[in-house]
Formats: sequence, C-alpha cells, structure tokens
Amino acid sequence: MRLPEDLSLAALRSAYRSGDCTPRQLLAALRQRALAANPEFHLYITLLDDLQLEPYLVALDGRDPASLPLYGIPFAIKDNIDLAGVPTTAACPAYAYTPPRSATAVQRLIDLGAVPTGKTNLDQFATGLNGTRSPYGECPNSVLPEYPSGGSSSGSSLAVALQLASFSLGTDTAGSGRVPAALNGLIGVKPTRGIVSTDGVVPCCRSLDCISLFSRSSRDAAELLALLARYDEAQPYSRRNPAWNAAVLSAAPAAFRFGVPRADDMPWLGCDEGAALFARASVALKAIGGTPVEIDILPFLEAARLLYAAPGAAERYAAFGRFIEQQPDAVLPVIREVVLPGGSASAVERIHAAERLQQLKLICDRTMAALDLVLTPTIPRAYTREQIRAEPVLRNSELGTYTNFMNLLDYAAVAVPSGQQRNGLPWGVSLFGRAYTDQFLLSVAQALQCQLPRNASLRPGDRMRLVVCGAHLQGLALNHQLLARGAMLVEVTHSAPKYRLFALPGGPPWRPAMVRASGDDGSAIEVEVWEMPSSEVGSFLAGIGAPLGLGKIELADGRVETGFICEEAGVSGAADISAFGGWRAYQASLG
Repeated sequence: MRLPEDLSLAALRSAYRSGDCTPRQLLAALRQRALAANPEFHLYITLLDDLQLEPYLVALDGRDPASLPLYGIPFAIKDNIDLAGVPTTAACPAYAYTPPRSATAVQRLIDLGAVPTGKTNLDQFATGLNGTRSPYGECPNSVLPEYPSGGSSSGSSLAVALQLASFSLGTDTAGSGRVPAALNGLIGVKPTRGIVSTDGVVPCCRSLDCISLFSRSSRDAAELLALLARYDEAQPYSRRNPAWNAAVLSAAPAAFRFGVPRADDMPWLGCDEGAALFARASVALKAIGGTPVEIDILPFLEAARLLYAAPGAAERYAAFGRFIEQQPDAVLPVIREVVLPGGSASAVERIHAAERLQQLKLICDRTMAALDLVLTPTIPRAYTREQIRAEPVLRNSELGTYTNFMNLLDYAAVAVPSGQQRNGLPWGVSLFGRAYTDQFLLSVAQALQCQLPRNASLRPGDRMRLVVCGAHLQGLALNHQLLARGAMLVEVTHSAPKYRLFALPGGPPWRPAMVRASGDDGSAIEVEVWEMPSSEVGSFLAGIGAPLGLGKIELADGRVETGFICEEAGVSGAADISAFGGWRAYQASLG
C-alpha cells in the first residue's frame, strides 16, 4: 500500500470509506516510517509494536468507518500522559511507572476510534520549551536540524510535522504546546484551563497544566477539541465547557477587533525578521475582517515573569521536587536548577506573588474586555541548539516571552503557522482570548491559514529580492502590498552613489522615482531590500503604476538587485529631492 500523503481527518475518512487503505495497513506503514525517522529525531520514547497495536486495530475490525468519528485516526501521546500498559517516563527513566489505565483524554480518543502510535519524547518532567532536555536524546527541528523542535512537547510536534500521526497530544503549562508548533509549522491549541481533563497526566504545575493538541489544520484541531472537552467530575481542576464553546464554528465572524502590542514594547531579542513577519500576519487578519487595536502588552509580560520566579516554581517543586532531592543523579542538572529553588519559596513570597498576579489580571482583563482576541508572536526569536546549550536557562526563558502568561491569566490560545524565515525555519503567531473562546480562536485561525496558504511551505529558493525606495518602505502607505504577499524585510541599506530621486506629482499615495544619473552627479539613496514569494510577484507587478517599473539597482556594496526604477523621461517636471538622501527624510521635511 502507498502511504497516504494527507493524514488529515477528512482525507483518512475518505480513504477508509473508499477502501483505498485500512487502519491496519496505515498503522503498519506509519510504524515503518517512524522506525526510520526515530534514530535522527528521537521523537518516540516508546513506539508501539505490532502486538501492542493489535487490540486497538481489532476493535475496529468489521466496523463501519462512519460509525466512529475518529475511526482509524493515528495519534501520538506525550510521555507524561498515561497509556494503559505502556510505561510513562516523563523523560526520566528512574521515575517511570506502568499505568493500569489510560488518561481520561486518551481513553476518550480511543473510544472514538483513534489509534495510539506511541509515547513521545519531551523535556524532562515537561520543564523546558526547547526539546533539548531529555536523556532519550535531543529532538532536532523537522525542517532545519541545527535548530530544536521546541518543547516540552517536542516529540509530539515532530510526530505531526513528520507525517507520522494525524494529530498528537502534548501538555502546555508555559508554552509547551505552542512553541513547538511555531518551530515546526503546526497548529498548537492551548485550551482553556480545565475543559480537557488532565487526569492521568504527570503534573508539572497541577493548577495550570493543560493537555494540548498539535495538528496541521485549525479545522482538525477544532473538531478534536470539541470531542475532548468534557467535564471530569473526578478531576479537581476540571471545568464545564459552556455551550457556545462546545461546537466547531463554521466560519470566523465577518468583523472582529484584535489587539496588537505597541511596536516599541515587543521584544525581538535580536531577530531581524520577526517584526516584518508579525506585521504580515496583522495585515492578513485585517484582510479577513479584523480591526487592529493597539494595546499595552507590558502587564502581560510582567505576569509571564512570575511563572519561573521562586514562588511560581513552588508548585513545580510540589509536583516532583521530592523525587529530585531523593534521586538527584536521575534528573538532568538544568531541571534541578529550575525546580529546586521552588522548595525554598516562603508562604509570604507566594502570597505576594499571588497578589501581584491578581493585580495584573485585573489590568489585563480590562484590556481583553474591549477585544475579541489578541495577536502576538509565538516566540520572539529562534535559537539554534548550540545557542541553547550555551545558555540553557536564559534562552529557554526567552522562548516563553509570549506564552508564559497565558495559563496564569486564564486565557485560551492557538499557535498558528504564518510563514517562514529566510533560512526556511517555520515561524508563527498566536491568537489568544478570554477563557472559553477556544472555538472562536480556532475559527479565526482557520481563516488566517486560508489567507496565507501559499506561503506556508516556501523553501528558501522560492523567493525573489526586491529593492524599494518610496511608499513601499516599512510602515509607509503602500507597505501593506508587500506584507499581504508574504514579503519580509531583509535589510535597510543605500544604493550606490549613482542615482537621483524625484518626487512624482499626484497622490495620495505620494511616490518617488529613482533614476540612474547620466553623469557624476549621482547620490546614494536610502533603500530597503525585501524578499517576496516568487508566486506573488506577478500580482504585485500588476499594481505598479506608471511611470515606475522594475529594473536592476546597484547597491552600496556593489550587489545588483531588482528594484523600482524610472526612465529619465518619466520624471519630467518632477522635483529633484536627491539632496535629502531618501524618501523618509524628504517626507519628514514636509512636516
């Protein structure tokens, strides 16, 4: 049998109904693929063998595929979530135990027809956001192996990214279900706390822990969440999911308001691509009916810092600190460094931290009350595995900049893939909202994915460089035409001192024209170099008005790139503004 290329719920249902394949054939093929991938990616701690898979497959034999909503759908399970009869390790061999029953969420999926493929690798005790903290091996990124998969749900993200499962279960306390999604180009759902039972999950911070979902599409994630969100009367942190959040929404609303952090308040930590990628996602949300509203993100970021302060670490210490003290050599040094300070946090410190968190929640909730959702990056920047090893605690903390506050403030969140960096590494944004807005967020995420489908799988060679000098500069009137096509800012530089700049008549929008000087009176003009998906260039060119066109521009360092130029005849009667050195300086002179 030829392994299906599309493992989405709809595609597998169609394949099963048509008889193109059976669950038994699919699971056997996926297992062979996983065996080949595991030595490189270390994504499975336990990959179920034929004998272990058999009971799940026998339960489907003779059943009509339409009789179960998840008939034959393969899924992976993070190895801090119980699967009956299979060891749960939490990535710590000395801690391992074999549960007699599956976690409530896992059992529900099995009852609905889904088939588990195995238990996936994680940052030890789910303490980490990078995927390098496991004695079972580091998990490299699915696209660029010098980068990490993200964590702590590292193996779960890779199982979906590498097409070894239709979806997977992770956990998310500080971002463990969203950071790996961003780094591997996936949807990552961090549900409202308590609507998916955490019974059978090794606790990290019991009051904050959530079971998360990884999938390739928002539609699949929405359906899975609707099936999983059930009140569990035996689980003390379980909450009832209200009716408005219990069903998959057919479409995003025609109009909504979304918060966007003030640009000056957004940490990028040295990433020179994040701002442009984020702006592109904001433009895409506007295109599907969103109205951006500038917000103050600083109270949210302050709340995030409370998670790993000593009082915040106390709950993590309560979960497995005693084990670390009794068997310190069984635990990775970085995990000990993060967790053990929580054991010395005083009750007074914890009270002060809780009071400050409540004050911040009041501020943040007031911001949220005027909005339908907030858009943020999922991570401020990506670090290589080598960079993380050099400063493991600092870099890990920085990866959680935009995710650590979510459970503390009791919000729902969805990580959404939204393009790639220049090197091909996936990049993503997050949508978050008040508790019980999960299905609404997923409906917006689905519309956002549809707005940006062609850019989601670009390779580095699928882009064209473009030099701009006027209204297409970052933040100016026509820059949206670049952002809407997935363009990214590469650099701000100058042309060679061989050009003249003219202010064309007419407008708005007001536009300049750059002309190659005929003699030695040329100037160096400030320009920006952007990269655009090659597939978008045609529609972009169609919108360029006369007398402008594309030609070759020499830059200050001697490189020659494609950019906006104008023939000398096209600037007849236009004002020569070369002395200003660029369009921004000229615009500033006009007040």
